[in-house]
Amino acid sequence: MTPAEGQTVAAAIRAATELLGARTDTARLDAELLMAHVLGVTRSDLFLRRMRDPAPAAFADLVARRAANEPVAHIVGHTDFWGLTFEVSDAVLVPRADSETLIEAAVQAFAGRAPQRILDLGTGSGCLLLAALSEWPAAEGIGVDRSAEALAVATRNARRLDLQAELIRADWTVPGWSAGLGRFDLVLANPPYVEDGAELDPDVRDHEPAGALFAGPEGLDAYRVLVPQLPDLLAPSGIALVEIGYRQAEAVGAIATAAGLAWTLHRDLGERPRALELKFSLGKPDASA
Repeated sequence: MTPAEGQTVAAAIRAATELLGARTDTARLDAELLMAHVLGVTRSDLFLRRMRDPAPAAFADLVARRAANEPVAHIVGHTDFWGLTFEVSDAVLVPRADSETLIEAAVQAFAGRAPQRILDLGTGSGCLLLAALSEWPAAEGIGVDRSAEALAVATRNARRLDLQAELIRADWTVPGWSAGLGRFDLVLANPPYVEDGAELDPDVRDHEPAGALFAGPEGLDAYRVLVPQLPDLLAPSGIALVEIGYRQAEAVGAIATAAGLAWTLHRDLGERPRALELKFSLGKPDASA
């Protein structure tokens, strides 16, 4: 069943849910978000005040786009992360709730104190950096990305959220990229970690930037470049939080150990391995030396 002219909002949402059910596990939520968007209301207002209204004709077009595997976030132009709303586009990864694990781990690690300097490597939409700055607005925040299009999205998000961040175009795979940046109390990174040739949902494969997804035959190429640089970026008592694939903890941990860093695993709400917390091993020389 497809949404049809003359239906109520409630009936159109039911029809869209049925149509999308074969394509996604979040069919009902997707239909509600699309309807709220086309009506220009929140989901709460949708449920409380609009369910008996006539469904707008434009809703069917949005549902058709979702049925063709376009992500809801791209259709509506934004998504929520850490209680904040972020603009997204096909130039950046869509922020996902699983990545909030990094922010949760940072809040836990800095309980009772605040990081003074925060670095986000591959900032994309800016979701990690800006979520951290929402917790510690007095911190100096720097986001790095090699994509000018991604930095434009992050810049707009920082302005709309009224958070101060310095956004720099740089490529951390190129030697010398970090000259003059100094050291940081908190480093955040969600690097590419999907194996080349891996099967991905069409939502991701066809609509999100491949350069932010794929990282060699084992999905480890980005870690092999990034993690050995962390000792030169971390303050002596600093930590890095790096997102990983759910089968990569031991392999990325071994890269960290070889770089002189101790690691702790953090799991997401589904109890899957999601992030490694990295810091200097006990007994290592002062990192500022």
